[in-house]
Amino acid sequence: MKRELTLIAATLGMTLSLSPVWAAPTVYIPLGSANKVIAVDAATNRITQTYTGVDNPHGLVATPDGEYLVAGSLTETPAPKGSPADTPTSKLFVIHPVHGHVMSTIPVAGWTHHQAISSDGRYVVSTHPTRGGITVADLTSNKIIHTLATGPAPNYAIFTPDDKRLYVTNTGNGTVSEIDAVSWKVMRTLEAGPSPEHLVLAPDGKRLFVSGDRSGKVSEILIETGNVLRDFEMGKRLHGLDISDDGRWLFVSVISDDKLVALDPQTGVRRVLPLAPAPYHLGAVRGTGKLYVSSRKEPKIWVVDQKTLTLLDTIELPGGEGHQIGVVK
Repeated sequence: MKRELTLIAATLGMTLSLSPVWAAPTVYIPLGSANKVIAVDAATNRITQTYTGVDNPHGLVATPDGEYLVAGSLTETPAPKGSPADTPTSKLFVIHPVHGHVMSTIPVAGWTHHQAISSDGRYVVSTHPTRGGITVADLTSNKIIHTLATGPAPNYAIFTPDDKRLYVTNTGNGTVSEIDAVSWKVMRTLEAGPSPEHLVLAPDGKRLFVSGDRSGKVSEILIETGNVLRDFEMGKRLHGLDISDDGRWLFVSVISDDKLVALDPQTGVRRVLPLAPAPYHLGAVRGTGKLYVSSRKEPKIWVVDQKTLTLLDTIELPGGEGHQIGVVK
């Protein structure tokens, strides 16, 4: 009997030793004027790596397998006089996190604001506000394969989970462009309210939520009709927008009011966490219950508990300011 128990214990120990150990997500954050991108361990909220060789990175996405990061630049060099409109004046920086440096660059016409990536990691969409459209990069060839006009000052873009549709906010005319992400053609133009910027797709896939920077409102858009259903007053100068892991709460950063708002659009219930100065970009770190919120005026990231809306930690940045957040599980 003793021998049998010993064998069982040994077998169990071997089984446990062979079980996979799952790491916490890694959060990648571009630091704009610091000309850096950092990696943060979501378990400890500590910076684990810093990537240089990028020029004023603002938009950033990561491939789902974490093999590559693509960072867009806010810097643009003047094109020679008389050059075609599609003359490259800026770059996308492709970073290999394991190797720790920029692997390649992709020339683009116009500086990049934000980016979106397809669920298979193949296509990266960049918005170019001064050019009135988007570019589509194919990471299998590291080339721009489509350039598409959407509207004045395109700002933010998201894919639907099936990658069949892409939505792009046009800040200049208060609209959202619905794009067929197979043919890469604009299918419809949806209402969005004044100055739309960041947007998220509702869990039911039937609605979009859009933050209006200057209007101080979050607009709820019914995709089927393309019309605004409701507006939620939030405060002065909205920016970041994301949805909680459980799909219930919308998180909104209100820059001028120094606050983070959690809104339940079904009931209208809202909670507020004061954050100063100037809460800016934000992103839910899926699977951790955490929300990362950057400051527009100081080099820091606040770590907030999604459920309790309490401050958990603060990440001090090596300069710059935190922009679009990319998460790799």
